[in-house]
Amino acid sequence: MDLIVAPQSDSALAARRATRTIPIVHVVAGDPVADGLVTSLARPGGNLTGLTVTPSPEIVGKRLELLKTATGASRVVVLWNPARHYPYVELALREVNAAARALGVQLQVLEARGPDQFEPAFAAMVRGQADALLTFEDSTFWLHRRRLAELEAKHRLPTMHDLREFVEAGSLMAYGPDLADLFRRAAIYVDKILKVAKPADLPVEQPTKFDFVINLKTAKALGLTIPQSLLLRADQLIQ
Repeated sequence: MDLIVAPQSDSALAARRATRTIPIVHVVAGDPVADGLVTSLARPGGNLTGLTVTPSPEIVGKRLELLKTATGASRVVVLWNPARHYPYVELALREVNAAARALGVQLQVLEARGPDQFEPAFAAMVRGQADALLTFEDSTFWLHRRRLAELEAKHRLPTMHDLREFVEAGSLMAYGPDLADLFRRAAIYVDKILKVAKPADLPVEQPTKFDFVINLKTAKALGLTIPQSLLLRADQLIQ
């Protein structure tokens, strides 16, 4: 083949283990440098290049701040998938803990490797008397976003995710990059490489378009009144 598109960090790492010569374009890598995909964003240095899904780990602190402003939560659960235990996740965990201390929020960190572990995780949230939920970026969560939305509604847990698709599936809020925009921009990399550009010479780009989306129907079902200040900041309100 002439080129491989491997969207996430894990698939890109798997592709690189298979070949060091075929060009690889990643689309939603967490932190390509920390995850070991490229030498630097400006000079990738190998057969991989593409886009990163987050500007920096600090974005998880911003999500926690928005979640607290919307809900007044003092006890928040962080849900992540340990199957994707890359350096970027460690950075994000440190960042969210620092943000929690600054915001006066008590954190509980729980794991879920797949949909079969969602129910036990939510049961643990209820036992811990969680006020709200914050999820970390994960393709498994994204694939099963409707199931997560169902459990959030069942256990009345307002949740902040990273992508608008979660909110469209019924979750309360999301703040993060526009996924469709990243994939459109990835096509530019594919075009350049197929026209003989080298991945090592194409800098990795960070997201430039971010969406803050709130599902007002979900807020009403949860009995939440979202502050006007957040409603004015939202890029989209789902009725």
